[in-house]
Amino acid sequence: MGRSSGIVKGMHILDIFARDKVTISFEFFPPKTDTGWDALFSRISQFESLDPSFVSVTYGAGGSTRKNTHDLVLRLLQQTGLDAMPHLTCIGHSDQEIQELLLKYAQAGVSNILALRGDLPSDLAETRTSDFNHAADLVRAIAKFNDSGACSDPRGFGIGVAGFPEGHPDTPNCLEQMDHLKAKVDAGADYICTQLFFNNDLFFDFRERCEIAGINVPIIAGIMPITSTKVMNRMADLAGGMQFPPALLRTIDRCNEDQDLVSKAGIHWATEQCRDLVDRGARGIHFYTLNKSDATQCIHNTLGLSRVESS
Repeated sequence: MGRSSGIVKGMHILDIFARDKVTISFEFFPPKTDTGWDALFSRISQFESLDPSFVSVTYGAGGSTRKNTHDLVLRLLQQTGLDAMPHLTCIGHSDQEIQELLLKYAQAGVSNILALRGDLPSDLAETRTSDFNHAADLVRAIAKFNDSGACSDPRGFGIGVAGFPEGHPDTPNCLEQMDHLKAKVDAGADYICTQLFFNNDLFFDFRERCEIAGINVPIIAGIMPITSTKVMNRMADLAGGMQFPPALLRTIDRCNEDQDLVSKAGIHWATEQCRDLVDRGARGIHFYTLNKSDATQCIHNTLGLSRVESS
């Protein structure tokens, strides 16, 4: 199950998409406490048993979790069978800082980066300068680093970027938003991972608009099951502008604050979302796990979502 310590090379995202007809992936966040680390790694074997295509690790605003993100990615690569990909945000960073981080990841055998703009922590927003204004700037910086030959793979890092089926709160102009996404892909992005959503029609509409714009990289769908009303409120905060369909709201309302019923209803909704996404040709599903395996495992097992390798 585990790997020996030392440098472990992950698989380039292009090879993952070539291997897997439908990718299944999980997102973790770096714990802040020893208890959190212990809790996550007590569940790792459960995540491993689901045989995901890859996992990703979030990066706090302005680099606030830089060390913990790095440490978690390396620990996953070295001690588990999971292929870990770090998130990297650029707002609040200098180009030198980004290049140093990329070199550390290259030397550790990391094969892919999820490149995001990110946000500064509120206490630094007015005092910290940045060499980057947009995620496309970071994608270009990674593509430039790839030309250095520092990665063990001659292609350099595989690069993922974010997509927003329901729009981005900072860019209300939907045409401008698609221009920004196209700029990220043109700069070198290999795939798109979407923000979480609850209405699949919005995902397929987004995918079609990408095709019209000439964006032809794989798009994987971000899914996060509602497991409590607290989690639901957190979702609304994390994904500004996200819509909760009336049918989902009515279902949650019928639970009358019974959190066990809320969890069952939320997992059922996410399960049906995933079933529909796979049936209608989604290239992959990315689960926002909040470091908890139960809901993800339930959906995975109900749908039989074992990795399907391309023939």
